[in-house]
Amino acid sequence: MGCTSCATGTNGQPKGCKNNGTCGTDGCNKLTVFDWLSNMSLPANMEPFKGVEIRFKNGRKHFYINSEDLTLSIGDIVATEAASGHDIGIITLTGELVRVQMKKKKENPNPESLPKVYRKASQKDIDIWQKVRDKEADVQKRSREIAIRLGLQMKISDVEFQGDASKVVFYYTAEERVDFRELIKEFARTFSTRIEMKQVGFRQEAARLGGIGSCGRELCCSTWLTDFRSVNTSAARYQQLSLNPQKLAGQCGKLKCCLNYELDTYLDALEGFPKSDVKLSTEKGMAVCQKTDIFKGLLWYAYEKEGMNWHQLTLEKVNEIIAVNKKGNKVASLEEFIVDIVVPDKELFSNVVGQDSLTRFDRPKHSKNKSRNKNKSRGKNTAQGQNKGQSSQKSKGRNQKSAQPKGAKEGGDQGQNKNQNRSRNRKPKKNAE
Repeated sequence: MGCTSCATGTNGQPKGCKNNGTCGTDGCNKLTVFDWLSNMSLPANMEPFKGVEIRFKNGRKHFYINSEDLTLSIGDIVATEAASGHDIGIITLTGELVRVQMKKKKENPNPESLPKVYRKASQKDIDIWQKVRDKEADVQKRSREIAIRLGLQMKISDVEFQGDASKVVFYYTAEERVDFRELIKEFARTFSTRIEMKQVGFRQEAARLGGIGSCGRELCCSTWLTDFRSVNTSAARYQQLSLNPQKLAGQCGKLKCCLNYELDTYLDALEGFPKSDVKLSTEKGMAVCQKTDIFKGLLWYAYEKEGMNWHQLTLEKVNEIIAVNKKGNKVASLEEFIVDIVVPDKELFSNVVGQDSLTRFDRPKHSKNKSRNKNKSRGKNTAQGQNKGQSSQKSKGRNQKSAQPKGAKEGGDQGQNKNQNRSRNRKPKKNAE
């Protein structure tokens, strides 16, 4: 969805062509069409088709006739016929491809019945057109406030001015019928112009507003999908998707349009599979289908009395059992038809280019902190070991001191006291002599 005029600015940010929806090559707009017949010349006796396709705001397209034989090309801004006044649009297709598009959309291929292209837009026309386009956001906000004040159960999703600013079209969605006669009077007094109300569906609303889908890409309805086909829940059942409305619904609140893309492939693949309600007759009892794998061609069956024990069978074996049952016979059991399916070794397909993991080149987180913590823990362990050694030596010395007999100390003290007493007793003896 980008053209050659869209360049890249500083820091890799998109710069854009800054044409405000009037891209010169029509490559940045919604529902862009590639004219694959532009390089082919017409036969000598064939006149060029006078019809052209013109795009308006948010992908709205109509067909017009170039009655004045103007030299028009893709991307030209032209003034077209309208119910009153004129409108401004951008040409998206010219030539024979317009005839093909008209047949595809089941419109009358006679160009004489189409509205006319008046002229190429002048600078005055473009200035008025751009001026009213800039007012649309403010008008939409004020119109929503008026609708809420009047208590109407409706949502105004988009506002579009006519190119000559003579009319405003309000697109709205509502689940029930809305009486907006008073609303139109309020709009006419507030905006001082002619008012037109158009109710659109929820799919058309999503197509006009655009957005990003669950796949991560732009919505199909706002980029290339031009017609809305009905989508049923049977499409999800055939593709064996879980019937979860949150996953199956798109931004419009309806079932996703992409459910129809692969439906035909699944229907073709399911033609060789038996229906899920077909039961297998065995001597052990009737077996019911529990699960089907279309891509691998496998089916899981379980006996009616043993619903938790599933038996894996191939499609060929199941068709063989059904053929036997159609003849009025029964097979012995499902266990006889179980085939050991060889699962390929992952080593044969892994590490081919050395890509085991997407994060193989990433550095481990908190590696420095871990090493620091390890060093700290080692230092703590050594310090604790030294403290333990010192405390053990101290405890050994205390134990040795406490291991000495108490009698040794007491005996030594008693001997000293006896000697002192003897010396005291000898002195008076000498004096007596």
